Amino acid sequence: MSSRRASDLFVECLETEGVRHVFGIPGEETLDLNESLADSSVDFVPVRHEQGGAYMADMYGRLTGRAGVCLGTLGPGAMNLVTAVGDAYLDRAPLVALTGQADVERMHKESHQYIDLVELFKPITKWNARVSSPEIIPEVVRKAFKVAESEKPGATHLELPEDVLAEQVDARPLERHKPVLPEPGARELLKAADLIRGAINPVVLAGNGVVRAKAAPALREFARATGIQVAETFMGKGLLDYESPYALGTVGLQANDYAMAGFEDADVVITVGYDLVEHAPVHWNPKRNKKVICIDAVPAEVDGHFQPEVELIGDIYHVLSRLAEECRAVPHPGGSHRLRDVVLGRFEAAKDDDHFPLQPPRALWEIRKALGREDMLISDVGLHKLWIGRMFPAHEPNTVMIANGLAGMGFALPCAIAAKMVHPEKNVVTVSGDGGFLMNCQELETATRLKTPIVNVIWENRQYGSIVWKQDKKFGRHFGVDFTNPDFVKLADAFGMPGWRCESAADFGKHLKHALGLDVPSLIVLPIDYSIDVAISEELGVETVST
Repeated sequence: MSSRRASDLFVECLETEGVRHVFGIPGEETLDLNESLADSSVDFVPVRHEQGGAYMADMYGRLTGRAGVCLGTLGPGAMNLVTAVGDAYLDRAPLVALTGQADVERMHKESHQYIDLVELFKPITKWNARVSSPEIIPEVVRKAFKVAESEKPGATHLELPEDVLAEQVDARPLERHKPVLPEPGARELLKAADLIRGAINPVVLAGNGVVRAKAAPALREFARATGIQVAETFMGKGLLDYESPYALGTVGLQANDYAMAGFEDADVVITVGYDLVEHAPVHWNPKRNKKVICIDAVPAEVDGHFQPEVELIGDIYHVLSRLAEECRAVPHPGGSHRLRDVVLGRFEAAKDDDHFPLQPPRALWEIRKALGREDMLISDVGLHKLWIGRMFPAHEPNTVMIANGLAGMGFALPCAIAAKMVHPEKNVVTVSGDGGFLMNCQELETATRLKTPIVNVIWENRQYGSIVWKQDKKFGRHFGVDFTNPDFVKLADAFGMPGWRCESAADFGKHLKHALGLDVPSLIVLPIDYSIDVAISEELGVETVST
């Protein structure tokens, strides 16, 4: 071992962690780090805005379970990362944010572009630290990745002062070790099994934690073995194939979702990988009278409406497999298909709707028809997200990607680029509103440069649709929500990619099929008619979720 630049050691630590990409924008304060990256096995991916880079790292972490890495320089570069880092924090995506910083010697006084980034990032990270000396680099890098990837995963942050990374150091990376999960004791497992066997109407609520644990096969076998039916959160879409007889559909949009899925009559609710950040338990346990069995990788959050009788904490796949053996053929499986039947009935009817501009159900029907079981739909944030969460059917997990914790607009395009990098064999389609699309449209250049053949679908109505919907419901009118758009087809052409505007209902399916056959990114503008209510039916009640 010999002395070398601290930035070289830092990059060696990234290589030891298995980092393949760093998404970001270089700055004057990261010159040494970028020079070290240039001579490494890590691919530095220049982006056009730091937020885009952080969203790419966010999606990389979601899909791989390994922390995505993003980079911004000090001051404004670091602050541009914040929204997407917060998204990773609340949506439980492992991410390590790296930010440049001024020399240590000027941190005690007013100084150009200096902001205390450790304090700035503290509320939106699981852990963060300043690299105050080169000797601590192996420890802080190992801890940043360990904390980011441990349940519940999320964002961490390292602040990198310029002078520290330029120093000489004699050290080596620490070895990577996979976090070990505990296992529930036999007593807790048998207690849970007794509650389930004695239940009159048990039902399962499955969330994002099952996706992260890659435990969908175990959940499907649990449902098959016990006969207990499963409702999914927005981020749990595809845990059960929507065509499965045990699938109750996606819950969490409207007041009567849970009642129509059988929760009102349920005496035992088995939550599996359920996260309160997606939808509060008051909506499915308003009277606090349900017996709750919590299966998760970490102990349950404290909430008056979520007080588990039993907590089975550990590897979700293993816990479900053990519980399935104890609970085969439950005498009284609960759940109701009323919600699923209403939603899928409206979805299937849409294929014959030639109304133009297209209404959301027909648009989603065309996308489902064009995509294979394993292909991916990535939703931006807006009224279209509610339609996708409500209605778009999924066959497999991690095929419908939704931001549902922080839920920031501008999510879809950069995330699609990362998704295609992780899964080049899959088709990747985004749906963005014309409001959200322009928030990160600069990453069209990144997609073109990287030759990632994603299909960007813009639902155009020249309004902030979800706010129109809510204002109209509350006040009977809307205000401050109208805008104009550029010519999106010409915009696509300016970025060097093909684009089309749909002029009839039949155009969308035709353009989508063509775009999916290309080896370059593309864009489709789809005029959309939001005159029908995402509530679909008065039977489902008022909405209970924000976009």
